Amino acid sequence: IKNIHQLPPPEINNSIKMEVGIEDCLHIEFEYNRSKYHLKDVVIGKIYFLLVRLKIKHMEIEIRKRESTGSGSDLYNESETITKFEIMDGAPVRGESVPVRLFLSGFDLTPTYRNVNNKFSVKYY
Repeated sequence: IKNIHQLPPPEINNSIKMEVGIEDCLHIEFEYNRSKYHLKDVVIGKIYFLLVRLKIKHMEIEIRKRESTGSGSDLYNESETITKFEIMDGAPVRGESVPVRLFLSGFDLTPTYRNVNNKFSVKYY
């Protein structure tokens, strides 16, 4: 007996780790458990403050939808903020970390579409 239905190889879904900052003033590291999420998934991550020499009043996290239509010189982009949350209030200190847990099921999200007929795309950030 031969199995003719083979499952495709599992899709790679690595974690995301990104360091951003202003030289000698602020260094922040973002870490999320995955790079791709299901529409009803939970985004889990942490934000680490590696260097803080600026006064930070608060920090927000948001989900942004970006639609692109057309191509070439006729390309039109439109962005919409789906939701925004304040995840930190007050000044952080060096070594502090802020946990992130965002449930996606409460939002009206659509799948990401890339270059549908080279005319249309929808992405979430």
